[in-house]
Amino acid sequence: MTARPIHFVKMQGAGNDYVYIDCFAEPTPADPAALAPRIADRHFGVGGDGLVLVMPSAVASGRMQMFNADGSESEMCGNGVRCVAHLVVARGRASTGLVTVETGRGVLSLNVASEGPRRSRVCVDMGEPLLAADQIPVVHAADSRQVVNAPCPALGAPEGWWEAAGLDPRMTCVSMGNPHVTFYCRDVARVPLETVGPRIETHAIFPHRVNVHFVEVLSPERVRMRTWERGSGITMACGTGASAVCVSGVITGRTGRQIVAEVPGGRLEIAWAASGHVFMTGPAEEVFEGTWWDA
Repeated sequence: MTARPIHFVKMQGAGNDYVYIDCFAEPTPADPAALAPRIADRHFGVGGDGLVLVMPSAVASGRMQMFNADGSESEMCGNGVRCVAHLVVARGRASTGLVTVETGRGVLSLNVASEGPRRSRVCVDMGEPLLAADQIPVVHAADSRQVVNAPCPALGAPEGWWEAAGLDPRMTCVSMGNPHVTFYCRDVARVPLETVGPRIETHAIFPHRVNVHFVEVLSPERVRMRTWERGSGITMACGTGASAVCVSGVITGRTGRQIVAEVPGGRLEIAWAASGHVFMTGPAEEVFEGTWWDA
């Protein structure tokens, strides 16, 4: 079979990096789910947390379809959608300012402020969080109650790291169009995320799997967080996750409605407005362009 060239743009938002294919100009891959693990491989591919297709939309400035590094499709990515908005503006398909992007969560509104030809600061209206157990989903109660400060069977029995990290073993679950579970601790650096993350992600109480966050509250306006992303593993940032952490902080009484989330890749500004919508602001930056020869 003759290798087929695919032009791509590598982009990152607070270190959450994906391979983007501009399907306004490039053919849409026939099997993006199979392509994603190959092109996102950090040793044998371009490298990234997954693959994002940027496509024309009948209802928005562009449409986003995203695949995790394991090839599974996800509804939304907060850092990824900021990069999509930057790309459609930078490539002249929308004007700076208000941009709309169609996602698996619906059409989102973003405000794009250009900081140069390859970088923008973008604010995303993430919409309203979903808090009912059956909407997330998490199988924790017979009804659709909220899962707030609830026991978590996915953690298993107490382990040696619990005390070192100062873990509160109770979980709070939120959906931002994709499922999230948050735990609080005194020191996120002491959490063995590489072993704990996948165990929680795939536990039976989360029928669609789950994004896992451990959070250290520095003040009512600032948190430090680490993330195990569903289908991608440990990532430098998670935009929907930071949004879920803001909501979790409010409903558990740990933080205010406006926070700065310190993630390994930088900072994200999150606000849960009185309207009920969550707003996330952060960077979107092109890293490099290239050609992938797909066999």
